This record gives sequence, C-alpha cells and structure tokens, in this order.
Amino acid sequence: MTTDLLIALFTLVALEVILGIDNIIFISILSDKLPPNQRKKLRQTGIALAMIMRLGLLTVISYIMKLQYTLFTINEIDISGKDLILISGGLFLIYKSTKEIYLKTENNEEKTNVKTSKVSFRDLLIQILLIDIVFSIDSIVTAVGMVENIWIMYAAVVISVLIMLLASGAISKFIHDHPSFKVLALCFLIVIGISLMAEGLDVHIPKAYIYFSMAFAFMVDVIQMKTSKPKKK
Repeated sequence: MTTDLLIALFTLVALEVILGIDNIIFISILSDKLPPNQRKKLRQTGIALAMIMRLGLLTVISYIMKLQYTLFTINEIDISGKDLILISGGLFLIYKSTKEIYLKTENNEEKTNVKTSKVSFRDLLIQILLIDIVFSIDSIVTAVGMVENIWIMYAAVVISVLIMLLASGAISKFIHDHPSFKVLALCFLIVIGISLMAEGLDVHIPKAYIYFSMAFAFMVDVIQMKTSKPKKK
C-alpha cells in the first residue's frame, strides 16, 4: 500500500460517499412511509443491496465498460447502454419525487396516510433496487475512470457503504423530524434526476454546481427555521 494508493483510496471513498448521498436521501424518504419498526430494516437492506450491486458490477467490469459503446444515434447524440440506464433512472427519480411533493403539498394528511399505509415493504424495496442500479453504474464508471487498481475500488465501495450505513439513521431522522427539509430533499432528487438525464444525453452538468446550490438552499432553510422558532419567555 503506497502513498499514491492511499491518496487514491481516500479520494475515491470521498467521491463514493458524495455520490451515495443521493441514494441515502431517496431511501430515507421511502422508509418514512413504513411503520417506525420497519424503517431501519428497509434502510439497511437498501444500502446493503447497493453495496452488493456495486461489488457485483466490479466483478463484471468489462461488461460495464461495454455499456458505453454506442447503440444508436439521435440528432447526432450517441446513445449507449449506460445512457439508457441514466435516462431511465433520471425519469424515475423525477416522477417519484414529483409524486411525493404532490402528496405532501396538495393532499390533506388523512389522504396521505391512507395512500402511505397501502405501500408494502416489498414495493419500496423494489423501488430502492431500481434506483440502486442507476447510482451503482454511475458510481462504478466513475471509479473506473479514476483508479486502475481493482482492489482499491473494492475497498472504497465497502468503506463508503459502511459510512452510508452509519449516516443513514441520522439523515432519515432529520428528514422525518423536519418536513420542510423533506420537500427540499425531494427537490434535490428532481435536480439529480435532471442531471442524470442530461448526462445520458451527453450534456455534462458539473456535480459541484448541484451540490453547492443544494447546500446553499439547505443553509437558508436552517437559518429560516432558527429565526422562525418562537422564543421562550
């Protein structure tokens, strides 16, 4: 383990964690639909599936790289297998997030609870599995572009998923306790969905712009929450 490999490992872990934040937010919002005694199980299962999927994709890395070969062209835009997955995943994120915002803002609490109670653990797990596929392929392709050592990729995936497991409970509780942040998180997922679709159409939006904008919106929401809190006599 040389210094260069350690630097590569830490850099890749940081990048994997940042990319995994979107996954954690999505899982946390979905787990909020279940009774409290099932939420932790869904979060842990969803994140564990994400790790298994990433490790599995690393073992068939040659096939993943073939996904970048052009399948067909539309208006001079080359569409590959990876692009189709990103576009489909982006559409799914936009649809799911928009639907959740509608249920949160338009429906009254009674209707929302009725809709939520009909959602089963299995249905939510399938939705998490679908979005895990999208984020896993994006994550693995990014890792391959940064590091050549396969064992560094394995280590980075395992470490980043363990960090995600530790952080998922706190993130889920925060979103549950602060409904306004849930809407902000859903808007964040819509932006991520648009970014995935854009990337699938060969329009690259720097992730730093997206995360900075959402961090600024988060900070504004925190300040607003603090200033609007009634003062104790």
